[in-house]
Amino acid sequence: MSQKFYITTSIAYANSNPHIGFAMESIQADVLARYFREKGYEVFFQTGTDEHGSKIQRTAELAGKSSQEFVDDLAEKFMGLKGSLNLSWDNFVRTSNKKMHWPVAEEIWNRILKSDDLYKKKYEGYYCVGCESFKTGRGIVDGQCSIHPTHNFMCGIHKKKLELIEEENWFFKLSKYTKQIEEKIKSNELVIVPEGRKNETLSLLKEGLEDISFSRSKKSLEWGIPVPDDSNQTMYVWVDALTNYISGYRGIKNWEEHPADLHVIGKDILRFHSAIWPAILMSSGLPLPKKIFVHGFITSNGEKMSKSLDNVIDPYELVEKYGTDAVRYYLLREISSTEDGDFSYEKFEERYNGDLANGLGNFTSRVLTLASKEDSLSGKIGKEFENKILETKNVLEEKIKELKFNEALATIWELIQFGDIYINENKPWSKEIKQEKKTEVIYNLVSLLKEISNFLLPFLPETVEKISESIQLEEDKFIVKKIDNLFPRLQKNKS
Repeated sequence: MSQKFYITTSIAYANSNPHIGFAMESIQADVLARYFREKGYEVFFQTGTDEHGSKIQRTAELAGKSSQEFVDDLAEKFMGLKGSLNLSWDNFVRTSNKKMHWPVAEEIWNRILKSDDLYKKKYEGYYCVGCESFKTGRGIVDGQCSIHPTHNFMCGIHKKKLELIEEENWFFKLSKYTKQIEEKIKSNELVIVPEGRKNETLSLLKEGLEDISFSRSKKSLEWGIPVPDDSNQTMYVWVDALTNYISGYRGIKNWEEHPADLHVIGKDILRFHSAIWPAILMSSGLPLPKKIFVHGFITSNGEKMSKSLDNVIDPYELVEKYGTDAVRYYLLREISSTEDGDFSYEKFEERYNGDLANGLGNFTSRVLTLASKEDSLSGKIGKEFENKILETKNVLEEKIKELKFNEALATIWELIQFGDIYINENKPWSKEIKQEKKTEVIYNLVSLLKEISNFLLPFLPETVEKISESIQLEEDKFIVKKIDNLFPRLQKNKS
């Protein structure tokens, strides 16, 4: 029986079109899903959309649509990334799915209630519709409101006036689980990568967690999952959204048997996943995920992406212009796996021409052109090549294990450079070289390209497929054919 590996992205908030940050997160998760499948694991890769909340309800009204129509349209766009980015997810969960998702959210709610971790109280607070959260002046993660000179409370993120809300809600005893969560993280029962994000969470826990609002009045929020046995209340985002990792995984039993091996998330939702989610699971009597991997943000030419600045990067347009694997490569290679990174078309095209066109593309073209002129190729790969390939494999596996995708790709590109140097030094096109030596050199190069292709499979699957179709092994002989340029060089004047 094969070993299991369950990986998720966060679920995208279905308020606007897919952006490049979610594309990067999806590609990072896809690399790991493909890598573990190649290792023989039984992989389950899940993504989806978070479709409830007052922000969506209001945005849908402004668009002249019902909330359901609005999220249906956006969900299609997020699901479409599977083809556009060549993602291999196994399930796409939608929190508006009453058949798959709602029963699990209701069951988790009832488990928490049974654990005596829910209570009702009247609450008055400042609420930001954009953030979908109540704000405080404490300045911890979601406490980013500032006092406007006119003495109106403003959201520090959206720069809009906060709404003063007074209503009776259900509250979750999050404070009860502070020490338990801290112990789980310190003992690495719950691993948080990178170390800086782990320390950030521990600092938050050291200050102590406060109980959180777990529902909203139906008058304030109608678009959501009704609280069981309380028709006047709607579940707030925590149980509604976070339980997607269970509902999309075919239910509580599957989670009990094998909880998520890895959640891939952005740093803005770290607190939700490293504090609130573990507490929900503990209260429900369920095991914790094994690891949380936290990536940074992507800026555009050094500025935060926003519609007002007209600098939001559409992943669909990027793929249409440059191709799927070029987009995958840039987001994995140029952007550090765990830190903030910047996108610019200039940087993109430099990477494309330097690494893909002149690097992988040129090396592949040179090798296949040389090899296609031979009737067939047989032999034994040289010891130097064997050692270099093994060395690359070991480093590559270590970098993937550390979730350092940019460094993993850099290791593969060192192998491509090794191959380029070998070609230039041995000149297999020269008429002065003997046929036996020529065959040996070309055989080594084809073998090397084949191994490079294997290493690249999780990262650039479409490119690998093209290379694999050009190199066939028949009765210990390579049968090779030329292919079109994998990455045609971009002209400098192209915008």
